[in-house]
Amino acid sequence: MGSAVVADRIQFAFTVMFHYLFPIATIGLAPFIAWFAWRAARGDDEVARGASVFWTKIFAINFAVGVVTGIPMEFAFGTNWAPFSAKAGAVIGQPLAMEGVYAFFLESVFLGIMLYGRRRVSPRLYAWSATLVGIGSWLSGFFIVATDAWMQHPVGYRMASDGSIRLVDIGALLFSPFAWWQYAHVLVGALVAGSFIVAGVGAYYLLAERNIEDGRRYVRLGVLVALVASALVIFPTGDRNSADVTKYQPVKLAAMEGLFHSTNGAPLAIIGMPDTQRRELIDPVVVPDVLSFLAYGNFTANVKGLTEYADTLWPPVALTYYAYHVMVGLGTIFIAVAALAVLLLWRGRLTSFRPLLWVLMLAMPFPYIANEAGWVVSEVGRQPWVIYGVMRTADAASTNVAAGETIFTLIGYVGMYFLLGLLFMLLVLREIGLGPNVATHATQEAEV
Repeated sequence: MGSAVVADRIQFAFTVMFHYLFPIATIGLAPFIAWFAWRAARGDDEVARGASVFWTKIFAINFAVGVVTGIPMEFAFGTNWAPFSAKAGAVIGQPLAMEGVYAFFLESVFLGIMLYGRRRVSPRLYAWSATLVGIGSWLSGFFIVATDAWMQHPVGYRMASDGSIRLVDIGALLFSPFAWWQYAHVLVGALVAGSFIVAGVGAYYLLAERNIEDGRRYVRLGVLVALVASALVIFPTGDRNSADVTKYQPVKLAAMEGLFHSTNGAPLAIIGMPDTQRRELIDPVVVPDVLSFLAYGNFTANVKGLTEYADTLWPPVALTYYAYHVMVGLGTIFIAVAALAVLLLWRGRLTSFRPLLWVLMLAMPFPYIANEAGWVVSEVGRQPWVIYGVMRTADAASTNVAAGETIFTLIGYVGMYFLLGLLFMLLVLREIGLGPNVATHATQEAEV
């Protein structure tokens, strides 16, 4: 693979992974905002009212930065990935256009009402706006994931005489089981992040001994949702998504598990270091027969290893393997933390048990890491294909863009995104520092 293609891939990976940080939060926080908004609309609940305004501001900051960081990827399709756009644009353009028309507009219009119209609209309309913003954010995620899922498992298309790909069945693309299980997995993964953010901010308030009632509500609601979402990440969404990978991308499964040789009763690797030169997993800790059961529902089933496939069809094994195990390892920790928190909540000790409050507060970045690791598994594990089985990544990059040009722009992106990320953190930390009570008092004064 040429240096220009490698540079293109690094640049796109950096921009998409930085951008993805913000949809994680908007998708994950949207249900909480709607919940608080409806609680406020149904009664005189000032805590819920302040919470809905407070989290809307956090949501809006994420939304704005997400929009800004999403634009460079659109341009990259035409600059660095022109052959891919020319060949598959008639397919991927359909769901991406639907995302803009049906989801982005819905999300942005009603977010505007929530931000600038809350002093003029009724609490019920505010709550409906929060609900529609949530639907818009989830719908936006669906169209994006459906596009990616088509690249993972292309359906509903035909090859035209000029070599381009034509979409013949939009329903097959949008209602592909591969897309829906992948979307469900992404959705609950973002919900895990949102729940830990809410619980973590609540834990901060309790530890700082300020906004006590807000902190209690955030922690209680956050850990309950975190436990449910963390369980759903594993089953059924993670299980069914893995079943699709087993069926349609078995070489990715082998890389995820570091399985080099086909095995009857394949073991599940807990830890280990994949060595592609020696074609073995070094110093593994395994659970016998479990991989065969998870993949095929049979403890003695044969699972194909990487050596069953040509080396040119292998994804980057080490990166795929480690990213997968980071994702799974963190997911296991999330369940343990959330389960312990819910147990203490049931016993009435959660909001006063400072060690676990510290854990909840410090855990906030880790669902982001798990979500990003999951996308690395999905996208890096798909290599060497940009459209699985149809178009190789090496054939998708623009031939008239030199590696030096891409590296130059990548350096610019790194600098710009560093400043943008710093500004984002300052704005979010400022809102957290001001707290929900400021939002409530500002709204009350405006209504007087």
